[in-house]
Amino acid sequence: MHTLLITGPGGAGRTTVAAATALAAARQGRRVLLLSGDPGAPDDRLVELLGPTTGPVAEVVPGLRAVPVAHGIRAARIDSGEEFRAELVTLQERGASLLGMLGGRPLGAEELTELPGAEQFALLRALRRAASAPGVDLLIVDMPPLHQAITTLALPAELRRYLARLLPAQRQAARALRPVLAQLAGVPMPAQWLYDAAARWDEELAAVEAVVESPATELRLVAEPGPASDDALRTGRLGLALHRLPVASLVANRMVPQDSADPWVADLAARQREHADRWAAELTVVPLAHLGRDPRDLRDLTLLTDTDTEAVAPREAAVYRRAWAVEDRLAEDGVLVWVVPLPGARKSDLDLIRRGDELLLTAGPYRRIVSLPSALRRCTVTGAALTDGELRVRFTPDPQLWPREH
Repeated sequence: MHTLLITGPGGAGRTTVAAATALAAARQGRRVLLLSGDPGAPDDRLVELLGPTTGPVAEVVPGLRAVPVAHGIRAARIDSGEEFRAELVTLQERGASLLGMLGGRPLGAEELTELPGAEQFALLRALRRAASAPGVDLLIVDMPPLHQAITTLALPAELRRYLARLLPAQRQAARALRPVLAQLAGVPMPAQWLYDAAARWDEELAAVEAVVESPATELRLVAEPGPASDDALRTGRLGLALHRLPVASLVANRMVPQDSADPWVADLAARQREHADRWAAELTVVPLAHLGRDPRDLRDLTLLTDTDTEAVAPREAAVYRRAWAVEDRLAEDGVLVWVVPLPGARKSDLDLIRRGDELLLTAGPYRRIVSLPSALRRCTVTGAALTDGELRVRFTPDPQLWPREH
């Protein structure tokens, strides 16, 4: 299954582009599932654009329901509040013995209100479920705005790292003793419950991470050409590159006609084209016209996609995650160079810290902690330079750790 995640700066028209992309793909005969993960979008926006509905709401996979709309597209929306309540009730049931031992009283589902961050977890769970939906060729996800989308997609890997650090796997070897201790104490041991819960969380996070990092998953950015979008895209692309999230294309939305007799409109069109041409030097740019109003229904979407359906419809995933290369320059300069692509980066954006076998990389507002390749763990960091959108980190072999033959 090809998964296309659509995001961009706030107000760029992500939901409209997601609906237009789904329509163009469905008209080519692809079986499309459209998932709305944007908490700021109105509940019925996708159905309003692609409607009317052609059947009742039905479960696509357990825990995910969708409604059929135009051209066989199925549209699903995430209810993060319902997801949060169900998850917490399940967690309480699993830990009922522990709660009883501590004298706690479980909360009823009707008492629970959604906490900050619940939307991100609900989106990730829905993404995992949707990725296994039968009878779907293309999964399109209307993501939150760009910064929030990046932090959400980076969350599974980060949380798994936290779990591994706080509850290391080797500590679980003591599990065999816990049933004996539990019998002596007369109650389940809290540590056992904690490790069991951590194992379940890690398994689910690993499944989500597999979807996010799949070669069949890529992003489509949406932006209205202009100076504000330039800044937002530069910063956002830094975060995407840092987390190795590939961009398939960029939709230049709300492009005004270039042949207008109105001088103001003609000038705006020229400035939009200048920005779009600059983006096209690095990305595949798909222009979408400005209708003079926000698209309201299927007819408006059809007008947008009729101009170039082939361009609007996503191709099969062709942008793959490129591993960060290690250049062997031992013979020439006595160093190994780790090359980290960071398009658009400025020196002031970047920071790096070596800590044990990890490197803490900062690019603008984004940070990622990465494990060093085995060869670099036996080296010391001796410098770094930013050249043509690439951070080149130099490592010098440590004589005490490096094999003698080298």
